[in-house]
Amino acid sequence: MRSPAVARLSLAYLFAATLLIGLPAALAPQTFYDDFPFVAHWVDLLPPYNEHLVTDVGGLYLGFAVLFGWAAWSLERTLVRAVCTAWLLTAGLHLIFHAGHLDSFGTADAIAEIASLALLLVPPPLALWAAAPVARRESATRA
Repeated sequence: MRSPAVARLSLAYLFAATLLIGLPAALAPQTFYDDFPFVAHWVDLLPPYNEHLVTDVGGLYLGFAVLFGWAAWSLERTLVRAVCTAWLLTAGLHLIFHAGHLDSFGTADAIAEIASLALLLVPPPLALWAAAPVARRESATRA
């Protein structure tokens, strides 16, 4: 299980997730606010709408998408470690905020939201663990 393929798959999952969140937030902020995650409506349960904030969050997620894509492509150790660590901080704080603001959510939506946010914390440690042998082999070949 510890292989470049597992590391790339973990990073590719995060690339796709951040892209799918970042694009609508950056390009259609009102739609993102009103309808995200598009099978439910969670963002509008935490008013008020702020176009600037939603667009900035979209840009943040798109920036992470670039970094996750780059890391998946290169598996460069420093990049993988940096983007995974930064994401764990960002996604962890995001989860903590939402866990404390579930008053307007129904039970099923609250569980689904917290589970989906928690799921985004799984790939970074997996990518770090799976990419470690690749980084060691690259270091050995440079020496």
